[in-house]
Amino acid sequence: MTRLLLIGLDGAEPALLERWMAEGRLPHLARLRERGAFLRLRSTNPPVTFPAWTTCVTGVNPGRHGIFDFTEVTPGAYRLRFVNATRRQAPALWNILSAAGKRVAVLGVPGTWPPEPVNGVMVSGFDSPVATGVDASCVYPPELLPEVREWRFADVQESHIGPGWHERALEALLKKLEDKERIATRLLAREPWDFFMVVFGESDTVSHHFWLFHDPQSPRHRPGPQDALARVYSRLDAAVGRLVETAGEDVITMIVSDHGFGGAGTGVVHLNNWLALHDYLAFRTGGDSLLKRAALRYVPVKLRGVLFRRLRGLAEGAESKSRFGGIDWARTTAWSEELNYFPSVRVNLAGREPHGQVRAPDYRAFVHDVCQHLETWEVVERAWPRAELFEGPHVDRAPDIILELALENGYSHSCLRSRGGPPFRRLRPEEYFGGKERGMTGNHRPDGVCLLSTPSPLPRADIQDVAPTVLALLGVPAPPMDGRPLVAGASSPVPLSPVPAVGAAYDYTPAEAAVVEERLRGLGYLE
Repeated sequence: MTRLLLIGLDGAEPALLERWMAEGRLPHLARLRERGAFLRLRSTNPPVTFPAWTTCVTGVNPGRHGIFDFTEVTPGAYRLRFVNATRRQAPALWNILSAAGKRVAVLGVPGTWPPEPVNGVMVSGFDSPVATGVDASCVYPPELLPEVREWRFADVQESHIGPGWHERALEALLKKLEDKERIATRLLAREPWDFFMVVFGESDTVSHHFWLFHDPQSPRHRPGPQDALARVYSRLDAAVGRLVETAGEDVITMIVSDHGFGGAGTGVVHLNNWLALHDYLAFRTGGDSLLKRAALRYVPVKLRGVLFRRLRGLAEGAESKSRFGGIDWARTTAWSEELNYFPSVRVNLAGREPHGQVRAPDYRAFVHDVCQHLETWEVVERAWPRAELFEGPHVDRAPDIILELALENGYSHSCLRSRGGPPFRRLRPEEYFGGKERGMTGNHRPDGVCLLSTPSPLPRADIQDVAPTVLALLGVPAPPMDGRPLVAGASSPVPLSPVPAVGAAYDYTPAEAAVVEERLRGLGYLE
């Protein structure tokens, strides 16, 4: 019987893997490439962690599985709620394999809280609403907790980047990676399994914060720990080697990154200022979240979770005001959340938004006109109506317009929040290290990677091809998917016992939302 080991390296950049494999720094990954295949893997558009990993494990695009971001807009309100696994509307690999009688082990995949009852074991990803390590709410079955208690989530915080921060952060990342490898190896050796999946997020975090040291051509380059990326990648390679060795010779191995990485330049895009300049948006005074700004400025990091948990609804409410506050909705037809990792525009649509200004019959023409107008701005490479990127019953969860910002000499602009001022500016030198409202020094790129220990006839792949490939290799028929198997001789579809439906949606409690918000802010995804 075939078994399959799937190791996720979040944000691993294929060009770095190729370079360091050629230099002999990544011998275990190089050995896998020699045995099988090395494919560029196209991510979701945009290449965002939650939708990308969800597409990876479901084989369908976000319009079918319904996960587009860490948050979603609450229907009928200018307000956000944080997203978790109960929002996923398509079965994941562990659901399909469990229903087929296969035993699974799943560790640290983003978008997997709360853990689902599976034929095996599961430890949820960093959307788990606990402060740093796991508790029983993150683990299935709960009796597994003593074995995985040292699994950590967010020991690296981005809130205060000052002297010595990068050195401390690098050591924390390496230590966290070591702990995860030890836990995964122990379960790999002890648990009976047919499918084992573990995701390491350290390659993503180190690229966000250390790219300016790594890349001497970066316009934000500064002296610092220039070997940080290489050290983390080398340590990940060692973890891959140990996991592959522990799994045994009769196991097929896949290595997947959900997207790639590149450097950020000095350009800053303020989308709402552009929309205001062209009369799509009007600002009002006094709408920003003074409470949030005061908390982030004056409350120590260790006390913020306590503050948010004790003040009901503060987390989602503060983030909502930060993104939507300061906008005069009666004079606004389009606005942006101004997310650095997900630049997009939403339409203030009558009948959908409380103070919608664009009539439903005019929606399609309005979106088309705004896209064309945005593409006249030199910092925008492309603007898509959401229906051109996604298909399925949940397309309406996506922002109305998705943007790809242009690269400047190969470096990405940062999309940051502003309430008034120019649509475009340059970072000041003191902002180059990143941090709040300064963007990160490395940003996501569309191409990740897929390494297979078995040959593939295809030159390239898409992230939605991973799930059907896993099922084909394990001999389990796939339900309808957007992806295709990357291996020859895939099994033909035959009737499969019903896969359990996704359960009722669960909203985080205010206390849980506060923990998730603080983790996403610490990793740099929220400002």
